[in-house]
Amino acid sequence: MTKVVCTADGRRLAVEERGKPGGDPIFLLHGTPGSRIGPSPRGSVLYRLGVRLISFDRPGYGLSDRLVGRSVATAADDVAEIADALGLDRFSVVGRSGGGPHALACAALLPERVIRVAVLVGLAPRAAEGLDWFGGMTESNVTEYTVALTGRSRFADWLAPAAREIRTDPANLIAALYAELPEVDRRMVANPRVRAMLLENYAEALRHSEDGWVDDAIAFCSPWGFDLDDIEAPTLLWHGAKDRFSPVAHSRWLAGRIRTATFKLEPDAAHFGALTVLPDVLPWLVRDARAA
Repeated sequence: MTKVVCTADGRRLAVEERGKPGGDPIFLLHGTPGSRIGPSPRGSVLYRLGVRLISFDRPGYGLSDRLVGRSVATAADDVAEIADALGLDRFSVVGRSGGGPHALACAALLPERVIRVAVLVGLAPRAAEGLDWFGGMTESNVTEYTVALTGRSRFADWLAPAAREIRTDPANLIAALYAELPEVDRRMVANPRVRAMLLENYAEALRHSEDGWVDDAIAFCSPWGFDLDDIEAPTLLWHGAKDRFSPVAHSRWLAGRIRTATFKLEPDAAHFGALTVLPDVLPWLVRDARAA
């Protein structure tokens, strides 16, 4: 059931809860493009794990109001306001793909509230020193971010036709990506349950506009608004070695800059492997809370 949380600046954020009511709270930050109803473990799995999984549409996606000019850091403010509305003091955060930078923002900017943070197939900052940011990245993503670097207006015009096609039929996004997927990811998206979740997710993400997608890409290519050195919570960086959308070098770079980080590489996984590893990551995210 979708809830609406109103922020201090008057915006509406659409929030979804799954799993065990009263369980250990974990925020799941969706990918790009994505939504609050993106792929997640079955409710029965979450209940068995004792997890209360909370997701929300970032501004401009799904049912959440847009916030023009938002940075990656803005996610921390939104998560804090949602947590306040739900009566949550402390919680863990996991970000998948485009949700990864936003999860790190929460850890850096909400140190008294974030217990643990996990990033699955995430990105490093665009200005990451010593990192070939586009190295190993699939051609479609290189093109997307290259256009995003030219500015919001031009990027929005460039993205609009593709977004309209996806809005008409979300399967168009999977079809467009298919040629660039490694075989392990092709098998993943061929799974009927995974495919159905992805299609529902993309449809909801772009139901009104592509604003959220535009603002995500611009935010990734701009200063993130926080310092990785400020992350104190235990941090797990998981990556599939065959990922071509968020190359594994990004997580390696982050692991070298976050002093609390543990880096885990899965040799036989790629980008969509993040969908299947999540049930294994959730118990790690709540370990400290249960010990306390």
